[in-house]
Amino acid sequence: MLNYPPVGADNKRMTLGTEWLINASGCDADALSDIERLRAVFDRVINDLDLHVVGEIAWAKFETPGGVSGLALLSESHLACHTYPEFRAATFNLYCCRERTAWPWEERLQEMLGADQVSVKVVERTLQPTPALEEAGAAR
Repeated sequence: MLNYPPVGADNKRMTLGTEWLINASGCDADALSDIERLRAVFDRVINDLDLHVVGEIAWAKFETPGGVSGLALLSESHLACHTYPEFRAATFNLYCCRERTAWPWEERLQEMLGADQVSVKVVERTLQPTPALEEAGAAR
């Protein structure tokens, strides 16, 4: 297990990226089974945040109960979703290794999927700088 000293004036961490973990509940079950509706959510996130898809976005729809998983490899990292129509719930994960503004997940998922509740957890991915990382040219 890595043990990092606390962040202080003489002890800065390197930011590796920001990760958004989103849970949406009370969604329209039909929307959560519809790849085209979920593709529209991905398209909006990608366009609004000026993200760059690498290759093709992968989609899978499962027979019972009809949930969908999506994964976009981005030059900035990734965007993923998993839906649970039987629970009227969806989860999204966006990780960006380059700074981006926050996307209005609450408003957009209410608008696009009919979500009653949306929770967003933001995780700053950081690393304690070491002489080896600094020699390799890692920015602070």
